[in-house]
Amino acid sequence: MSYQLVIVESPAKAKTIEKFLGKNYKVVASIGHIRDLPKSTMGVDIENDFEPKYINIRGKGDLIKSLRSAAKKADKIFLATDPDREGEAIAWHLAYILGVDVETPCRVLFHEITKDAIKAAIKTPRPIDVQLVDAQQARRVLDRLVGYSISPILWRKVKKGLSAGRVQSVATKLVCDRERQILAFDPKEYWKIEAQSEMKKEKSRIDLEFHGNEDGKIALDNEQAVDVIIKNVDKKEGIVTSVEKKKKFRHPSAPFITSSLQQEASNRFGFTTKKTMMLAQQLYEGIAIKGRGTVGLITYMRTDSTRISEVAKESIRTYILETLGAEWLGLDDKKQKSVKNSQDAHEAIRPTYVELSPEEVETALSKDQLKLYEMIWSRAVASQMQSAEFESYGMEVKIGDYLFKASGSKLMFEGFLKIYSASKQADKIIPEVMEGDILKVLKFLPSQHFTQPPARFTEASLVKEMEDLGIGRPSTYAPTISTILSRGYVEKEKKSLKPTELGFIIDEIMNDYFNTIVDVDFTAGMEKRFDAIEEGEEAWKNTIRDFYKPFVDMIEKADQAIEKVDLTEETDIPCEKCGNMMLIRHGRYGKFLACSNYPECNNTKPILKKLGLACPSCEDGEIVERKSKKLKVFYGCSEFPNCTFVSWDMPIDRKCPKCGDILTQKTTKKGTTIKCHNASCDYKE
Repeated sequence: MSYQLVIVESPAKAKTIEKFLGKNYKVVASIGHIRDLPKSTMGVDIENDFEPKYINIRGKGDLIKSLRSAAKKADKIFLATDPDREGEAIAWHLAYILGVDVETPCRVLFHEITKDAIKAAIKTPRPIDVQLVDAQQARRVLDRLVGYSISPILWRKVKKGLSAGRVQSVATKLVCDRERQILAFDPKEYWKIEAQSEMKKEKSRIDLEFHGNEDGKIALDNEQAVDVIIKNVDKKEGIVTSVEKKKKFRHPSAPFITSSLQQEASNRFGFTTKKTMMLAQQLYEGIAIKGRGTVGLITYMRTDSTRISEVAKESIRTYILETLGAEWLGLDDKKQKSVKNSQDAHEAIRPTYVELSPEEVETALSKDQLKLYEMIWSRAVASQMQSAEFESYGMEVKIGDYLFKASGSKLMFEGFLKIYSASKQADKIIPEVMEGDILKVLKFLPSQHFTQPPARFTEASLVKEMEDLGIGRPSTYAPTISTILSRGYVEKEKKSLKPTELGFIIDEIMNDYFNTIVDVDFTAGMEKRFDAIEEGEEAWKNTIRDFYKPFVDMIEKADQAIEKVDLTEETDIPCEKCGNMMLIRHGRYGKFLACSNYPECNNTKPILKKLGLACPSCEDGEIVERKSKKLKVFYGCSEFPNCTFVSWDMPIDRKCPKCGDILTQKTTKKGTTIKCHNASCDYKE
């Protein structure tokens, strides 16, 4: 029996789509790329104008045979890989393998996995966009030239297993530069003066803050300056000199794009960028919904466009009108601001069916899937709602020769906040006052402060920084962060990204010898050139030629100039197996102890950070900090594997008053929770 063959990337997506298309179609998965540059060699023929040497990926021989077999029996072949540059390139490679003419209408784009969208897309195939493929080839070849030229130098000069990359090295630099700013930061002293006051008639409390005088704001740099002001205002009443009331509006944000989704999921739920994209992929590819079968719940999740289709917009607006009422519906004239160098080929990330509210699909989703879907759904719906309205008011009070201020706000109309709010904002009410009213000052509260260094990057803030600088694309943020963590250039301290000693060493080498590669403007400029290739404004090999000649000079100079770095450190710790002293070495997961008598003695042990607490499960051990293979911190016994005590939360030097086990503490944005380590004990504080 003949059929029409549809090839997608994911087996899960293949099952969903085959149900929608019916018995005349066969849907199979390529499971990602089937051809690529070889791993063992550069794979780029530099002498032949940078021609890529693609090979079939090892381990995919049987899959390729089955795809060819299915293609021979098919009346027509549709290549329906993901709707982006990478997906276009996979379709191009599939066309080569299966003998499909790229100029025929063989390419199908599924921006959402719904029955209507799938059937509409199948009816409107197009030829493969070779310009899109060329943009991907340019990125792939350039990144291969950079990685496979610099990495061997790092292996020889520093240690094996290291790597450099056009985007990953810039990301490492951003984290290292931020850490240097923190280390170089010189805190400055400053003071605040607060005044507690009340209205004479009503005894209503009003908290004021020092501003300056009639000439303007005055900075308080030291205690002496504060003493002068306190002396001037002490025991004096306050006179209200001005009162201002006005309306303020908070407008809804645009629906999510890849970067904003990653940032919000990190800030709200602590999700890594990798986890966010995994969950979004599951929601996009299809979830079994009772009464509907398997359906993709969101549109394609790799996008930097805030646009949503007119059909989707109308659907959302109808939903708001029918479920909330006309007063909640926003004006249909919003012009959304695009991110730097954004591509508008895709829509923003939105629900495919707005009527499938989080409550409707709750039982079909895992806890984390539901969290992400609820966030995507509510943000998209909120984008079409009215702005929130606040009444804002402020007052100035003169005490002696100085001005103090107070401000407040009150929510008058929820607007979109009824559906979506990243953080609830409590009303701050101050009593009604009029110019000329007299306030009784109860006391002055001076306080000393110091300026704080810039915060370390989190995954969320690093993604935002990369986006703002035009570095990378929606598809590269998560893998870039995963790479610099797995290489050991950056580590997580709580949720912050901190460069390791190895990260600083690699960053210094890159800055000294490959400064062009880690230059932010260069990296952002290359993204623009890839965009120009996609638009047909530039030939991809011209981009590579322009880059390669000066790059070769850098490689030659660096190979001669970089001195070998010895990462080993001596210790006075004897090896318990042979008696020789242990050395500190660098591994994939950070520093570890290794015997100096290697290879005769191959004894190694981790460097343990001790908490100064005895293990509650054995007599000999101490509690130490460890890291999982995914680099997540946990706590265990120093005598492992003889003792298997383990805790994700940090143990503290207190016993549970209920059962006598050790207590642990966990700190989140909401505060610190102390609870018993014993899972069967419910003690908590």
